Amino acid sequence: MLVPDPKAVRKLLTRYASLRIAQAARERPTTARELADVSYTLCVMMGTTDVREAVARADALLPAAAETDPEGESGLPLAV
Repeated sequence: MLVPDPKAVRKLLTRYASLRIAQAARERPTTARELADVSYTLCVMMGTTDVREAVARADALLPAAAETDPEGESGLPLAV
């Protein structure tokens, strides 16, 4: 099975969270479209059709990726 790049997953999760917050604060059609696009991409990247499952899989992937990168060479913190 192919494993997505943890940096790309972390970036996508961050964008997803930001868009969810923005949409909750003020609903806008452009934000809704971008959120749908990011959600779809996250689902494809994580191999699922449900965004909640995709987020859960991504959350599980990041600590596992950090274990294989003990030097922190990814350059990105795990916090999203």
